Amino acid sequence: MSDDIWKRDEVESPCVKICVVHPEARICTGCLRTIDEITQWGRMSREERRSVIVELPGRQKQLKVRRGGRAARMARKST
Repeated sequence: MSDDIWKRDEVESPCVKICVVHPEARICTGCLRTIDEITQWGRMSREERRSVIVELPGRQKQLKVRRGGRAARMARKST
Protein backbone atom coordinates (compact mmCIF):
# COMPACT_ATOMS: atom_id res chain seq x y z
CA MET A 1 0.00 0.00 0.00
CA SER A 2 1.48 3.34 -0.98
CA ASP A 3 1.20 6.38 1.19
CA ASP A 4 0.32 9.30 -1.08
CA ILE A 5 0.29 11.73 1.83
CA TRP A 6 4.08 11.62 2.19
CA LYS A 7 4.89 11.82 -1.51
CA ARG A 8 5.87 15.28 -2.64
CA ASP A 9 6.76 16.63 -6.03
CA GLU A 10 9.54 18.90 -4.80
CA VAL A 11 13.09 19.58 -5.79
CA GLU A 12 15.30 17.91 -3.20
CA SER A 13 17.70 19.99 -1.19
CA PRO A 14 21.32 19.79 -2.36
CA CYS A 15 22.47 19.78 1.29
CA VAL A 16 25.20 17.22 1.98
CA LYS A 17 25.48 18.11 5.70
CA ILE A 18 28.85 19.83 5.30
CA CYS A 19 27.79 23.28 6.39
CA VAL A 20 30.78 25.60 6.19
CA VAL A 21 30.49 29.02 4.60
CA HIS A 22 33.51 30.07 2.56
CA PRO A 23 34.68 33.40 4.03
CA GLU A 24 35.19 35.18 0.71
CA ALA A 25 32.83 33.46 -1.72
CA ARG A 26 30.05 33.47 0.94
CA ILE A 27 28.68 30.14 -0.24
CA CYS A 28 28.41 26.83 1.58
CA THR A 29 31.36 24.59 0.71
CA GLY A 30 29.10 21.55 0.92
CA CYS A 31 26.05 22.39 -1.19
CA LEU A 32 27.34 25.57 -2.90
CA ARG A 33 24.25 27.59 -2.04
CA THR A 34 24.37 31.13 -0.70
CA ILE A 35 23.22 31.81 2.84
CA ASP A 36 20.09 33.48 1.44
CA GLU A 37 19.31 30.44 -0.73
CA ILE A 38 19.73 28.12 2.25
CA THR A 39 17.45 30.15 4.51
CA GLN A 40 14.81 30.68 1.80
CA TRP A 41 14.84 27.10 0.46
CA GLY A 42 11.65 26.04 2.26
CA ARG A 43 9.77 29.04 0.91
CA MET A 44 11.04 28.86 -2.67
CA SER A 45 8.83 27.72 -5.50
CA ARG A 46 9.70 24.59 -7.40
CA GLU A 47 10.97 26.70 -10.29
CA GLU A 48 13.18 28.81 -8.02
CA ARG A 49 14.71 25.67 -6.51
CA ARG A 50 15.39 24.18 -9.93
CA SER A 51 17.04 27.43 -10.99
CA VAL A 52 19.38 27.30 -7.99
CA ILE A 53 20.20 23.63 -8.63
CA VAL A 54 21.16 24.46 -12.24
CA GLU A 55 23.54 27.22 -11.07
CA LEU A 56 25.38 25.14 -8.43
CA PRO A 57 27.96 23.34 -10.60
CA GLY A 58 29.32 26.65 -11.87
CA ARG A 59 29.97 27.85 -8.33
CA GLN A 60 32.54 25.17 -7.54
CA LYS A 61 35.30 27.14 -9.25
CA GLN A 62 34.75 30.02 -6.79
CA LEU A 63 36.05 27.79 -4.01
CA LYS A 64 39.23 26.86 -5.86
CA VAL A 65 40.55 30.39 -6.13
CA ARG A 66 43.73 30.55 -4.10
CA ARG A 67 43.87 33.32 -1.57
CA GLY A 68 47.65 33.41 -1.33
CA GLY A 69 48.22 31.32 1.79
CA ARG A 70 50.80 32.40 4.35
CA ALA A 71 52.58 34.81 2.01
CA ALA A 72 49.35 36.76 1.43
CA ARG A 73 48.57 36.89 5.16
CA MET A 74 52.05 38.17 5.95
CA ALA A 75 51.79 40.82 3.21
CA ARG A 76 48.44 42.01 4.62
CA LYS A 77 49.91 42.27 8.13
CA SER A 78 52.79 44.43 6.95
CA THR A 79 50.54 47.00 5.25
